[in-house]
Amino acid sequence: MTDHVILLHGLWMRGFALLMLHRRLMEAGFRVHRFDYMSVATTQERILGGLEARLQELGQEAQTVHLVGHSLGGLLALRACSEGTPLPPGRVVCLGSPLKGSAAARRFAGMGRGGEVLLGHNRELLEYGFERWNGPREVGVIAGRTPLGLGAVLGQFEGDSDGTVAVDETCLPGIADHCVVETNHTGLLFSMEAARQATEFLHRGRFDHSAS
Repeated sequence: MTDHVILLHGLWMRGFALLMLHRRLMEAGFRVHRFDYMSVATTQERILGGLEARLQELGQEAQTVHLVGHSLGGLLALRACSEGTPLPPGRVVCLGSPLKGSAAARRFAGMGRGGEVLLGHNRELLEYGFERWNGPREVGVIAGRTPLGLGAVLGQFEGDSDGTVAVDETCLPGIADHCVVETNHTGLLFSMEAARQATEFLHRGRFDHSAS
C-alpha cells in the first residue's frame, strides 16, 4: 500500500508554494496532499483540529501517513503529533523549522504591535518552539545554510543559517536525524537535494550522509 504524505507550508505562505516539493515527492512514489491554512488569522487550535482530522481521514485508506512541514509547518506538525490524539503511524520531516524557537521571530515581535500581529496566533510557538521531542514519531530535520532572507533585515545570526532560521535552532534534542543542505529558507521548498533527503528519511528513518 502506498504511503501518504501531508505537506504543510510556513508563515505568510499558502499551499501553492509547495507545488514543486509536491511533484518531487509524487515522483518518489508517495500519495501527496497539501494542507492549506491561514497561518496568521486562524487559531492554532483550529489549524491542529483540521490537520488531525485530515490525518485520521487519510488513515482510513493508508497504513502510513507522513508529515512534511516547512518552517512553521514543521512546528505545527510536531505539535499535532504530541497532542495525544490517536493518529495513523508515520514519520515527520521538518524543513528549516526553528524547533528550538526563532530569534528572528522574537526580534520581529519586539518591533512593536505590528510585528506581533504579523506573527498571528502561532507567535509563541514560533518564538519558543520545544525543549525536546518526546513524541511517538521519528522526526528528521533538514536545515539550509545559505544566509539570504529575513535575517538580513532583522540582524545577524550566530553560526550558519538559511537567512531566516539558524541551523542551531533546528537541532532539537530527541529528533532521529538532522542534515544541512546548501540553500536558503524559501529555497528548501525548491531544492532537489532537500526533496531527496526528505524521501530518504520517509523511507528509512534516516538521511543519506554519504555525501557529507
